[in-house]
Amino acid sequence: MNDKKRIIAVVGPTASGKTALAVELALKYNGEVISADSMQIYKGMSIATAKPDAAEMKGVRHHLMDFLDPKESFSVSDYVKLADETAKDIISRGKMPVLCGGTGLYVRSFIENIQFTEEKSDPDLRRELNTRYINEGGERLLDELREFDPKTADRLHPSQSKRIIRAIEVYRLTGITMTEAVKRSKAVPSPFTFTVIGLTFSDRQKLYDRIDRRVDKMIESGLVDEARRFYNSDIGSTACAAIGYKELKAYLEGEESLEEAVDRLKLETRHYAKRQLTWFRRDKFINWIEADKTRNVVDEAIRIIDENL
Repeated sequence: MNDKKRIIAVVGPTASGKTALAVELALKYNGEVISADSMQIYKGMSIATAKPDAAEMKGVRHHLMDFLDPKESFSVSDYVKLADETAKDIISRGKMPVLCGGTGLYVRSFIENIQFTEEKSDPDLRRELNTRYINEGGERLLDELREFDPKTADRLHPSQSKRIIRAIEVYRLTGITMTEAVKRSKAVPSPFTFTVIGLTFSDRQKLYDRIDRRVDKMIESGLVDEARRFYNSDIGSTACAAIGYKELKAYLEGEESLEEAVDRLKLETRHYAKRQLTWFRRDKFINWIEADKTRNVVDEAIRIIDENL
């Protein structure tokens, strides 16, 4: 057994039961929860982001939740730094960190210990490349990228303008390809050992039914008023993009009925859950539990964790 500090992680799509499982595991292993949700970090967005209330937390301390003003920006680099500091603090107090969330980029970047260097940028170069993308098209810029970074070019589609432009910009400014930059970012092993539990459903409709019930509960809990309050204030574009707000905008502006807005919110949340599952399915380090086929999800998670510990 190595001497790396251990972390439990619970991942999966929205409404799959991650929070409830993470809390039970924290109670079992004397732990504290570290949120890995890119929207729960913002203050005041409690209903839209399904932040757990005191009853759901069951006395378990939660970190990296409800601490940032919606006007402020926050990057994956910021998250990895804070998650690392928080995990080390929890461990220093003799407790087990329990990572919990559905933002795949946050989870993967923390687990893989991605090293983020200070990003160089050139606004003039960025504008030039944007103009060229518009005038010449994505295929032309991809061909240019392929001349010095074929691996990155082969992974991109001509429609992915931001990633194509960024890859060219990085090489122009640093002389380092995006492929090499990604390789270097993974060069330092993580100081932690992770046991990752993933929640999924063999019958996708059962997950969608859970999503529908959650949305109904959000509406009953005051989501419309929360969305109205945010749209009437000066908030950042990132916060406005949260699922649960943008789907209600047409209703708030009198352009459609509440029923129509709620139906679209349910549909968009299902689509989001599907994207989350697609992302997490690529990660081989996840131990999957089919929640709809498992008699006791908590017991099964404990069995997997104990085998790893």
